[in-house]
Parts: sequence; C-alpha cells; structure tokens
Amino acid sequence: EEVFPYPEISNEELEEINQFVGPVEKFFNEEVDSKKIDQDAKIPPETLKGLKDLGLFGMQIPEEYGGLGLSNTMYARLGEITSLDGSIAVTLAAHQAIGLKGILIAGTDEQKAKYLPRLASGEHLAAFCLTEPGSGSDAASIQTRATLSEDGKYFLLNGSKVWISNGGLANIFTVFARTEVVDKDGQLKDKITAFIVERDFGGVTHGKPEDKLGIRGSNTCEVHFENTKVPIENVIGEVGGGFKVAMNILNSGRFSMGSASAGMIKKLIEMTAEYACTRKQFNKKLSEFGLIQEKFCFMAVKAYVMESMAYLTAGMMDRPGFPDCSVEAAMVKVFSSEGAWACVSEALQILGGLGYMKDYPYERYLRDCRILLIFEGTNEILRMYIALTGMQYAGKILTDKIKEIKKGNVGVALGEFLSKLRDTMGRKVDYGLVGDRGVVHPSLQESGKKLEENIFYFGTTVKGLLSRFGKTIVDEQLVLKKVADTVINLYAMTAAISRASRSISIGLRNHDHEVLLTNIFCTEAYFKNNYAMAQLQKYADENLDDYIKKAAKQVLEKRAYTCSHPLDRTF
Repeated sequence: EEVFPYPEISNEELEEINQFVGPVEKFFNEEVDSKKIDQDAKIPPETLKGLKDLGLFGMQIPEEYGGLGLSNTMYARLGEITSLDGSIAVTLAAHQAIGLKGILIAGTDEQKAKYLPRLASGEHLAAFCLTEPGSGSDAASIQTRATLSEDGKYFLLNGSKVWISNGGLANIFTVFARTEVVDKDGQLKDKITAFIVERDFGGVTHGKPEDKLGIRGSNTCEVHFENTKVPIENVIGEVGGGFKVAMNILNSGRFSMGSASAGMIKKLIEMTAEYACTRKQFNKKLSEFGLIQEKFCFMAVKAYVMESMAYLTAGMMDRPGFPDCSVEAAMVKVFSSEGAWACVSEALQILGGLGYMKDYPYERYLRDCRILLIFEGTNEILRMYIALTGMQYAGKILTDKIKEIKKGNVGVALGEFLSKLRDTMGRKVDYGLVGDRGVVHPSLQESGKKLEENIFYFGTTVKGLLSRFGKTIVDEQLVLKKVADTVINLYAMTAAISRASRSISIGLRNHDHEVLLTNIFCTEAYFKNNYAMAQLQKYADENLDDYIKKAAKQVLEKRAYTCSHPLDRTF
C-alpha cells in the first residue's frame, strides 16, 4: 500500500514548485561562480543575499513564519538544483535540514514565533552542534554540560563542539548537552538535553574555519561555550529528551541527499555526453566505444534509482500523520552517497586527463561529494541502523510466533515446518506484485518476480540469522552489512519498479527507457542479493567473514602491514 502506486502530488503543488524551479535554476546558472567559491573557500555575500531573496533559507518553514512552506517532495525538487554547488548545498542544509529543524519539529509555539521568521529570511543563520572531539558517531557520549542555576531560571552551558557547519556564521545554535535529570525512581541520571542558544547570550566563540578537501566554501569550525546563560524556556522538547530530538532531526533530513545526488549526476551526464559525442580517437567518437557506453548506462541507472528512492521516500513522508520513514531515509542516504561517488569518478574518467584538471569542474565534484559518505551519519553506522531496525521488526513477528508455539499452538509450529519444507522444494512466490491482478505493469513482470523471490528468500535468511545469533546479532557487523545491502537493494528495486509502472500507466514520454533502466538495475541487484544471502548461510563457502576478521586482527595487532618484503631472504 505504501509504495504502489508511486506517490502523486496535487496540481496546485506542481504549479507551485514549477514557479520556484525557474528562478532558482536561473540564479545558479548565472550568478553562482562555483570555481571561485571553491578557491576562495567562502560564499560571497552577494551570492548569499541572492539565495536569501529567493527564500531558500526557509524552504520548509511554514508560510505563517515567513517561510516557503514546502513539502518534503518540493524540498527534494529544489535540492536537485541547489546541489549544483556543494558549498551552497551544505550551507543551506546545515541551516534548515538540521540547524533549525529542532525548533520546527519539537519547538513550542513561542519558540517558533520568536526564532523562525528571522531564520526563514536568512537574516539569522542556524547551526547544529552535536559532534565533539571525543564523540563522533557515538552521539550519546557527548561531554558538553548544562547546569541548572540556583534559581532554576537558566542553564549554564560549557563545552566544545567540532566540525560545525555554519559555526562561524550562525546566530542561532541547536546545542546538545548533558543535564542532570531525576528519573522515575528518584535517581539522579545524566541525560542529553537540546537547547536553542543565541550567539548574543555571551560566552560563545568559534575557531578558525577548517581547511577542507571539498565543500570548501561552506563554513566549518569549532564552537566553544563558556558559561553561556541559556534561559529555561530555550529547552527544545523536554529536559533529558535531547537524544531523541537529535535522532529525529537527523533522520528527517537525510532523504534529500537522494534528489541532490541525482541532480548532480544528471548534470554530469549532460556534460560528459557532450564530450563523448564530439571527441574522436581511432577515427571513432568516444560514444561509439563499448566501455564508454557502459559508463553512461551506469550513470543513468544510478540517477534513475536514486531519484526513484528519493521521491518515493519524500512522498511517504508527506502523507498525513507524519509517518516515520527514518529507515527509508537512511537507505536513500547510503545508496545515493555511494552512487554519487562512483558516478563522479566515472564521469571524470570519461574526460581522461582533462577530468583531472582544475579548469574543469569534475575534480571539484569529486572532492565535494566525498563528504556525503561521512556526514549526517556515516554509511557504516547507517548500515547497522538499517539492518538492526529491519531485523528488530522481523524479530518481533517471529517472537510472537514462537510464543504461540511455546503455548502449544501446534498449528503454528506445523505451519512453520510445512512452509520450510515447501520452500526447500522451491515454490512460486506471490506477493500480488505481478500477474493479472498485480500492481506491476506487464513489461516489468520479470523484475517484479525477481523482487518477490528476493523478498521471500530474504525473509527466510533473516529468520535463520535470528535463530542462529539471537541477541548477539548486534555485534555481527559483517553479517549486518550484508543484510543492510540486501535491504537497500530491495527498497531500490521497489522504488524503481513502482515509478516505472506509474510512468507507463500515465504514458510519460520515454517511459520505455525507464523500463529498460529498471530492468537492468533489478537484474543486477537480484544476483547481488542472491550472492549476499548465499554468504549469510551458516556453512557457506562464499562466507569469508572469519578469515577477514583474522587477517584484520593480525594487521591491527602489529599496527602495520605484516608480510615480509618480496626481496627479503632467509638464506
């Protein structure tokens, strides 16, 4: 129900978004000098002013507070354009996807009325302060502390935050700090609280801007708080509820990386295709060589699937009742960041030596997009999150079944046994995706069948893993990675099939090309999934996990590459 048919937006919304797209595209094509921003390592004031005038600092802030009030889908659409400059994309995202997001999703009406209007206009910039020198992915281990004053009217904030995007520019900071909380049984506990901190509160300083590999024009620096007085009414959510606020902010911001990456790759395809169709070697155009053609197919497939995942996720997030799409958003982030990195590398390769030169933008794209695999949750951490959240859900269903069996409900046990037997004999899987009454268009039948079969075997694989490892599965990272990669592929296949089905049904132009890209992707993903699931069987020859751990341990014990040199002798 959630994913078929593919989400549609209303005509009003479509008209509204198209009003924005033109002016924003024009601004980025005519007013933004990305080479200069990269070289000078800052965005010029007039460029920032232009972005503010377009309303781009308040994209998702409701209109009543002076923002554009865009839905997630519309935000994703503008993200395709703003991503054409990495530094600007990061500045805008740090401001609204995380910086002011806490006020937006967990703030009181007073907090919103006080802060959002000036943040929407860009008069004030926002930053998100979570990371510390000793606390990266392990966000719960932060040391910055907020102590309640004697009269209980304000908190005193002390500590340092690192790698804060917009840290040197921001007037408003969302800061996470430890606070003492009395829990239910009267015990004093240390818990994280989220605060809105104004630079004008005093005691707020920042270090010099970091000199970075990419996104060089974005401002990244350390932010220090020294006895900063924060009024009690500036707590976001409740005291001690800050970890949840932080996770909700990060989870809600991730999905837009998909449309941003797709926007970038679509631009790269245009630029490199122009070159490939004009450059000649061996009396042939580059575009006539198989290995170059393969790169264009690769980029087109990645862009199509990213875009499909991003807009499916945004569409689901826009449904009434604020559904939780944090796992889907994490899958979009992992798939898109890795896809973008691979595509930029291929695009640069198509240009050969020219791609390596500073005169062309490819090397900048390469440097800019490397960060995507690291920030807003590293892909390693997100893979663990995707796998464990998915398995937690599967585990709950299984536990209920096991309880039934333990109660002596033989029917369930017998059903389990029979379904196992039937599965080992091989069976026709049918989840209602394909066939006469299926939701998938006939020209996508084969892909639909592959998806169904993968989903079915994935279910039995996860059951096997849960019964094999139980709770210790949390520590089996190499297992979880394979689980996550399979889940990401399943979601990607679903998104592509759903979107292509819609395109055929409503007769979009070039829908046959969409079907082709979808079938290519689903076939490749199907075999990758099968291989990953084969590796997950207990005694599989394909499973090298124990050897991998052993080799890594030998390297890490010596903290060096331990093989003797090929020129060494024993004689």
